[in-house]
Amino acid sequence: MNRYLPLVGRVLIGLPFVMSGLGKLAAFGPTTAMIAAAGLPVPPLAYIVAVALELGGGILLIAGYQVRFVALAQAVFCIAAGVAFHNNFADQNQMIHFLKNVMMAGGLLQIAAFGAGTLSLDNRLSKGSVSVANAAAAR
Repeated sequence: MNRYLPLVGRVLIGLPFVMSGLGKLAAFGPTTAMIAAAGLPVPPLAYIVAVALELGGGILLIAGYQVRFVALAQAVFCIAAGVAFHNNFADQNQMIHFLKNVMMAGGLLQIAAFGAGTLSLDNRLSKGSVSVANAAAAR
């Protein structure tokens, strides 16, 4: 069971990021307008960062590659996005969206703390580097 749960968790938390990144890719104008309306500086740059973190980070998270770094970056992104875009706490819908971002950040911090798990590129690559190190040490 512990072998598969980290993979399932990475897929469940990574897929919404991938879907959101794809949505942003298809909507440059509306996305940059929303970023500008939130008062963030340099909306085209913020758009690129958001797409990279959501689409690229989501794919890396699902694949299990560099998950500690990716999960930490996405956790920071979730909190920043929640504060920037869902800060009207008098509106219950905005409060729910803010708390959703907080919950995602919590899950991502768990991934950052405990790693990708057995079924991941991180695990596969670390085994490969150990084998290379052991071979080098044997010489």
